[in-house]
Amino acid sequence: MSRIGKRPIPVPAGVTVAINGNMVSVKGPKGELSRSLPADIIVSQEGSEILVKRPSDEERHKALHGLTRTLVANMVEGVTTGFKRVLEITGVGYKAEIKPYGALLSLGFSHQIEYKAPAGVSITAPNPTTVVIEGASKEHVGQVAAEIRSFRKPEPYKGKGVKYQGEVVRRKAGKAGGK
Repeated sequence: MSRIGKRPIPVPAGVTVAINGNMVSVKGPKGELSRSLPADIIVSQEGSEILVKRPSDEERHKALHGLTRTLVANMVEGVTTGFKRVLEITGVGYKAEIKPYGALLSLGFSHQIEYKAPAGVSITAPNPTTVVIEGASKEHVGQVAAEIRSFRKPEPYKGKGVKYQGEVVRRKAGKAGGK
């Protein structure tokens, strides 16, 4: 039995869950999320807990069991506390400005990059070298963070670029120079 899949998902007060076949909608203080789940997996609500069950011990059902439970748990966590990713910008002249549509990034190119944030995701910059991405959907927050990071990934020689907070960039020695 899947250790993750068999754990019940607690539903906090103030969160409503609607299960309609394989569609699950979760509504809470931070927003509303809905998702279509695999048809074979059975999702049910009993009291203040959501249970995820699989119909058989087939490999496919085993794989979907834990995945489905985690997806629903992330939805519940997203509408209650939300998710957050922090990006650090390193480099001379590299900075981020917050605009009404998203962010304006200066990353050492001849032009500035305008990034438009999707609905449900907010971008803030407590200082010019830190970007904070917040939202209810873990997938959307992670995708926005990955897209911003992809504009200028951290390079191994000087460490310049956009990296996740806590990410370790393995540095290389560079050229040794002449005699």
